[in-house]
Formats: sequence, C-alpha cells, structure tokens
Amino acid sequence: MTDNKKIGVLLMNLGTPDAPETGAVRRYLREFLSDSRVVDLNPLLWKPILNLVILTLRPPKVAKVYQQVWMEEGSPLLVLSQRLKDKLQRQVTEEFPLPVAVELAMTYGKPSVETAANKLREQGVGKILVIPMYPQFSSTTSAAAYDRLMRSLKSCPHWPELHLAGDYADNPLYITALADSVRAQWEKQGERRHLVLSYHGIPKRYVSNGDPYSRRCELTSRLVAEELELGDSDWTHVYQSRFGREEWLKPYADETLRALPDMGIKKINVISPAFSIDCIETLEEVTLELGDEFKHSGGVAFDYIPALNDSPEQISLYMNIIEENIKNWT
Repeated sequence: MTDNKKIGVLLMNLGTPDAPETGAVRRYLREFLSDSRVVDLNPLLWKPILNLVILTLRPPKVAKVYQQVWMEEGSPLLVLSQRLKDKLQRQVTEEFPLPVAVELAMTYGKPSVETAANKLREQGVGKILVIPMYPQFSSTTSAAAYDRLMRSLKSCPHWPELHLAGDYADNPLYITALADSVRAQWEKQGERRHLVLSYHGIPKRYVSNGDPYSRRCELTSRLVAEELELGDSDWTHVYQSRFGREEWLKPYADETLRALPDMGIKKINVISPAFSIDCIETLEEVTLELGDEFKHSGGVAFDYIPALNDSPEQISLYMNIIEENIKNWT
C-alpha cells in the first residue's frame, strides 16, 4: 500500500552494458540505438543498417573500449551512479523530516525503470521526483528518460504523483562545483592552463528543430568561465562523440584539439560538464583518444578533470535539486 506522504526520488542515467563483452554490448546498443529519440531516421531505412551493419561491426570494438575502463565492481557509469545514490539516500534520511527513498534507473539496460519503480512501490512511495542526470536538457537524453518512464507505467494500475525535474545547466551550485574542480586541478598541477569544455554532441538538425541542448551547454560554459574569471582566449567550447556522416554540433572536439598547438596552446585541461558521472565517453574518448590526438599534434600537457561523480559537491547539488522540487510536497 502506498503512503501519499512518502516521497521517492528516481535518478535516471543513460545506461551501460552488463559486461565488457561483445554480446552484452550488442544487446545494449540494440536497445539504445533503436530509440527514435536517439536516432530519428525512418525505421525502414535505419533498422537494416542497425541490424546488419552497426550491430555486426561495432560491438566487438566497443567491448574492447569498455575493457579499458571497466572497474572491479563493474561499469564506471553504474558503479559511480550507485555510489551517488547511496550517499544521497543517507543524506536525505539524515536531513529531511519526512521519509524519502532514492532509487537509480537506466534508460537503457539495468537497473531498469521497472525494477526501480517496484522498489519504490515496495517502500510505499506515493509521490516520485524524477531527476534525469543530465545537466543540459536534450530530447536525446532527458526526454528519452521521460519517455522510458512513461512506457514503464503503461501497465501500472495506479500511478504515483510525478514531478519531472528540469535541467540544472545554470544552477549556481553546479557552476561553482565545476569551477572548484578546475581550481583544484590547477593547484594540483601547479599552473593554470587553457580550459577546454567538451560536451557530448548531437546532430545539428536536432537543434535546428528546436532542441535547446546547445544553448544550455553554451550557458554552462559561459558561467563557468565567468566564475573562473577567464578571458575569451583562456577557454574553448567543443562537442565530442559525433557519429556518421551527418553534420553535428560544432566546433568538433577532435579537430579543435588538433589545431590548438599550432595556435600556441600546448597545455590544456579538459572538463566535460555534460556528464554528471564519468563513463566511456570521458574515461576513454576524452582521456585517451582526444589526449593522444592533442599530443600527436604538438601538445605538451593534457589532463582531464573528472566529472563530479559522487563528490561532496555533487551530493550538495543533488540535495538542493531535491529540496527545491519537493518543497510543495513537504
């Protein structure tokens, strides 16, 4: 039986394969790339490409990449998200007057939305705050998470009261936490360097059709630069992870980093504000691939600044998001 006073918090992230193996990666990619929010091509055109080409060629390559970053406990995205969830649960239990249950779900893969929702139901939750763990809203991420949640409720005979949290691209605690992580890196390495803010890219067409993602990313970069008192020549905003032949958001990270040494910028720090949790895109693509490209092009020093992960600053940020969104319930 539900208790309308008991509140649930559902954290939603993208997802990850169950193992760094070809079969697990293939299952994950099939679910991920079958979502029309992610790839909006005509299914009659896309399905043959996906099943006959992509799911044949890519899984073995991607599995090898996952093997490079896999942690002893499992996928970095899942392990670090779970740590964040556990710390948040302890914090809300200590600080909130009413009982609050925190669960984690992935849009693709495990733990599924159904698994997380059942856990909340078993705890008698009557109201659920949904927090997509994407600082900048995009139809390809936040909206896809909401779609997945709603699909999970199709067979549910009684819906809880839902509140969908907005993004936090300009939340002061988020901006300060990012800036402080840059300052800590500068202190650790004993020097300030040119700062590259790299965001996961999406096809430019999505933004032309109304997706606010690039605008939200640009806002985050500008606010972080202002917090750090950087001049225009002290920082660079780029997009990574493009795929296929279609034009994606520019400037492209790989092309930009290859060009920086010729511009006299040979020491850089890279931070990826679009990722709340470190994952394959930050631990492998940024740290290894982009780092190698920069150095092979004449770069001297390259250091990645980790995502906020389960840091105290991230806990404070999410506590603030929870408090602001459930205050009408409490």
